[in-house]
Amino acid sequence: MHKLRELCADLQYELISGDLDTEISDIVYDSRKIRPGTAFVCMEGSRFDPHKLIPEAFEKGCRVFVISKLTEDVKRLSSEAAFIRCEDTRAALSLMSQTYFDHPARKLRLIGITGTKGKTTTAYMIKAILEASGRKTGLIGTVGCEIGRDFYPTRNTTPESYELQKYFAMMAEQGCTHAVMECSSQGFKLRRVEGLRFDAGIFLNISPDHIGPGEHRDFDEYLWCKSRLLRASDICFYNRDSEHLPELFEMAELSPKDRRFRSFGIDGDDADYRASDIGYVSEEDFIGLSFRLLGYGMSEELRLSMPGKYNVINALAAASVCSYLGVDISDIRSALSRINISGRTEEVYRDKIMRVIVDYAHNEESMRSLILTLRNFRPGRIVVVFGCGGDRSVERRIGMGREAARHADFTVMTTDNPRTEDPVSIIDDIEKAYLEAGGRKDRYVRLTDRREAIRYAMENALPGDLIAVIGKGHEQYQEINGVRTHFSDQEEILKAAMEISGQGDRT
Repeated sequence: MHKLRELCADLQYELISGDLDTEISDIVYDSRKIRPGTAFVCMEGSRFDPHKLIPEAFEKGCRVFVISKLTEDVKRLSSEAAFIRCEDTRAALSLMSQTYFDHPARKLRLIGITGTKGKTTTAYMIKAILEASGRKTGLIGTVGCEIGRDFYPTRNTTPESYELQKYFAMMAEQGCTHAVMECSSQGFKLRRVEGLRFDAGIFLNISPDHIGPGEHRDFDEYLWCKSRLLRASDICFYNRDSEHLPELFEMAELSPKDRRFRSFGIDGDDADYRASDIGYVSEEDFIGLSFRLLGYGMSEELRLSMPGKYNVINALAAASVCSYLGVDISDIRSALSRINISGRTEEVYRDKIMRVIVDYAHNEESMRSLILTLRNFRPGRIVVVFGCGGDRSVERRIGMGREAARHADFTVMTTDNPRTEDPVSIIDDIEKAYLEAGGRKDRYVRLTDRREAIRYAMENALPGDLIAVIGKGHEQYQEINGVRTHFSDQEEILKAAMEISGQGDRT
C-alpha cells in the first residue's frame, strides 16, 4: 500500500479535494481493472475521454482520481473522493508508476534505442553481447518483453508506463543488471518514458514514417519525439551517417560536440567508432558479413551472422555501447558471430531450389535496403511476398509498390494486418503504384490470402530463387477488424515446404 502523497511526490498537481493520506492499493488507467482502493488515472485518447467513466469508477469503489480537467461529475463527487488535477495525466501515470514500483529502472543500467528502423535488431544484439559477458539482461521492444527465459507479449514497442515500470521491477527482482529497451516515437509522444534516465542512448536513423492518422501529424513532430532520447541519456551514441542530424540536435537543444555524445559510422575517420573493410561471407555453416571495428584504440575483425550493410550499422551501435559499458571485445565478437533474430533477415527454409527468408521490412526504405542486400548473394531471382497494414499512411503502400517494381524480379501482393480497411483496396493501391513505376504485368500476382501467397511463391519457385516474405517479421498474428488471430510467416513457410516436398522432386 502507498499513500497518495507518496505517489504524487514527483508531480506538479493541484489537490481539488480529498485527503493526501488516502492509501492506494494500485494504479489503473483501464476502467475494467478498477477495484476499491485503486487510483484511476484519466488519460484522454484520440477517440475517447475516460473522464466520462468517473461515475462508473466511483460506483466500483474507486475514491482517488487523477484528472486533467474539471467536469460536472468531478464537481458532484468532489466531497466524496480525492481528485488530483495535473496538466498531463500521461506524464503523471509514468511518474506515479515509478514511485509505486520503487523506481526499478534506477536499479538497472538502462540502455534506450530509437530510430525509424533497426531498433529491434540492435536491442537483441546488445542483449546477446551483454549476456555473453555474463551480465543478465532484460529486453523490452517490438517483439515483447524478455526476462531470462520468460517472455511477455506486448501490444506496443514501448509499453504503457505502468507496464514498463512493472517489467523493470520484475527484471530487478530476477537479478538483471541491465535492461535494453526500444524507445518508439509514440513512447515519447504519449509520455510513456517520462522521468526515465538512460545510462546510454542510441540514435540510429530517421526517415519519414509513422506519419498519418493515429500516429504523427508531420515529420517535425516525429523528429522532435525522437530527439527526446538525446536529452534523457547520460551518454548518447548517434549514427554519423544519418540524415537530419542538424535538425535533430537543434530540436534537442544540444550540440553534437557535447561530451555526452559519441558517433559511429561506416568508413571515414570522423566518427568515434567506425566499421571498415565490409565483406559478404557465404560459407556452408555461415552466411553474413565481416568487418573491422575501429575506435578508441580498437582494430578488431568481427563477423556478423546477418546480411546487410544496415546491419553493420546496427552491430556497430551495439558494439560501441557495449565497449563503453566495459564488455570485452571477445564477448562482442562471439555474440555477433552467432546472433539470430526472429523475423530479421531470418532464413527459415532452404532446399536445392530456393531459400526463403522472413524480414520485418514494412516500409519503402527498409524494403529497398533488404532487396539490394539480398542481391549481394547473387540469387537467381528475388521474389517478394508482401502486403501493407491498414489504417496507416497510404504513402507506405505506394512506396512499397514502387520498390517492388524497381528491384524485385517477381512480386506476390497479399494481405498484412488490414485492420479495419478492406484488404482488396490495400492491394489495389500497391498494384497501382507498382504499375505506375514500370512493373511488368507478367511479373506479379495478387493473392489476398497470405497463407496462399506464401505457398504460391514456394510452389512456383525456380532454381536459385531467394524468396523474401516481408512486413510481419516476428509477428504471430493477423489483425482484421480489431480481432487478432494466430498467423506466423515462419510456420506457414515450413508447412508449405512439407506439403510441397510431399508432391515429389520438382527439379
